Amino acid sequence: MDFILNSLTRALNLIISFDPELVEIVLLSLRVSGIAIVVSAVTALCATAALDVRDFAGKHALVTLVNTLMGLPPVVVGLVLYLVLSRSGPLGFLRLLYTPAAMVIAQVILAVPIITGMSYAAVRSADPELKYAAFTLGATPLQATTKIMKHSRYAIVAAVLAGLGRVLAEVGAVLVVGGNIAGYTRVMTTAIALEADRGDFELAVALGMILLVIAFVLNGALYQLQKRGAAHG
Repeated sequence: MDFILNSLTRALNLIISFDPELVEIVLLSLRVSGIAIVVSAVTALCATAALDVRDFAGKHALVTLVNTLMGLPPVVVGLVLYLVLSRSGPLGFLRLLYTPAAMVIAQVILAVPIITGMSYAAVRSADPELKYAAFTLGATPLQATTKIMKHSRYAIVAAVLAGLGRVLAEVGAVLVVGGNIAGYTRVMTTAIALEADRGDFELAVALGMILLVIAFVLNGALYQLQKRGAAHG
């Protein structure tokens, strides 16, 4: 018990004193995941609109694939991306392996199916009368879909937040393609794994506490968005 209390106390001291290493790791995590979620959100919303605009051959199979990819194992994503970005891989000439850019790519691959799947489900569950009314007023299929997406904005933002939560907590893929290099590619999740393995529980616990706070804030935001979505439904 004393060991746990001492670890918690020292971890709090690191947070309160804004330990430089701690701050560097947190800021890098937020920067990488922030860029990834912006790219993911734009890509996913375009994909959602494309799926909803009109029916086409293979649409059901494509939606099924998107839903399947929502459960992609992160380590598999990291392994495939590693093979693609390694020196002998097809994109090795870009020299992205073991860089923050590779970590962003890995997180985008993980987040896009989640945001797309949840957003498309929200759009499809909207009142069909909204789309019929838009067509009656002379809207194009894209304009009608845009109207539906605007109506489902709370659910779509909730999907983006869910994607953000996924990438912030991700460790397998970013560890494989980022290499966990101190001061360059070490983010909160990979740092926790490394520090715990080395027996430096102070930093690991401090980072874990920060991740828990972020998770709490994201879940609180999701809850509020769900309430607003239900109220406007």
